[in-house]
Amino acid sequence: MKTAKIRCGICPKGCELEHGETGDCQVRTNIDGLISSVTYSRPCSMNIDPVEKKPLYHFLPGSPILSIGTAGCNLHCKQCQNWQISQSNPTSPNTTSPGEIVKLAVHKVCPSIAYTYAEPLVSYEYTLDCCKEAADAGIKNVLVTAAYINPDPLRKLCGYIDAANVDLKSFSNRFYEEICDARLKPVLNALKIMQDSGVFLEITNLLIPTLNDSEEETKQLCAWIAENLGIETPLHFSRFFPQNQLRHLPPTPMETIIRAREIALGTGLQFVYVGNMHDGEGESTRCPGCGVCLIERYGYRIVKNGLVNGECPDCKTGIHGVW
Repeated sequence: MKTAKIRCGICPKGCELEHGETGDCQVRTNIDGLISSVTYSRPCSMNIDPVEKKPLYHFLPGSPILSIGTAGCNLHCKQCQNWQISQSNPTSPNTTSPGEIVKLAVHKVCPSIAYTYAEPLVSYEYTLDCCKEAADAGIKNVLVTAAYINPDPLRKLCGYIDAANVDLKSFSNRFYEEICDARLKPVLNALKIMQDSGVFLEITNLLIPTLNDSEEETKQLCAWIAENLGIETPLHFSRFFPQNQLRHLPPTPMETIIRAREIALGTGLQFVYVGNMHDGEGESTRCPGCGVCLIERYGYRIVKNGLVNGECPDCKTGIHGVW
């Protein structure tokens, strides 16, 4: 006799699952009428990174961040650089409880924990419980995500999230459908919910030749960020290298990334950066008031930090961020 199907409520895909069936994310499973994540307490990757690697440039710069990741993802991006874990069998022989994660962050003197590498939202219960334990211990929580999640679980999680870097894949719904097996609108809604919930946001846009790198799309994406999230929202344009199912495409020309940054600054965005390439100007933070270089970076390393109490020492302009 077939048991009733249960709909997973975490993401817009709304998978309906019979007992023993697993959703599109390869992680969330109907076990005796309850949707559970089989990756709970089973991180498959754990490292201490510079916070700049997330990338977060305006959140505790220069600090170490404990980064954990579980397998599975509710998107199937053809360009995914972590496809070995995001699209893999989610089983892991190791178990690490939320309490143990937090104890490790304290022991390693990491002021924050990042939920990252694959998609932390599909391991929702584990991510949420880790966040609760971390908040109780005075450790900040960082979400690195594609933000493909329904409003109600997102609002609940945002109560414990201090910062997020959201991978905004494209400003084209067609791109989301054909390249990521998803839709654009839920991601834009999630960004607005995070903003309204007080989560500190930075955005990453990976520019892929011929797919999402047109100047017109870049203008539309930047205009949306300026209007809906604010011109002070940091934006990172990241350079694509052949990965996963898009190995036939060339790396993004550096000139494309530099031009995208120029377009973004032209739309009024104050803090626009480049990623996966070295460019002194595109890696550093300048004061939007007087133009002085405040934070000079080389890769993930801070060469100089001239901020004083979150302000420009020359003109006293407050710089958007968590310092």
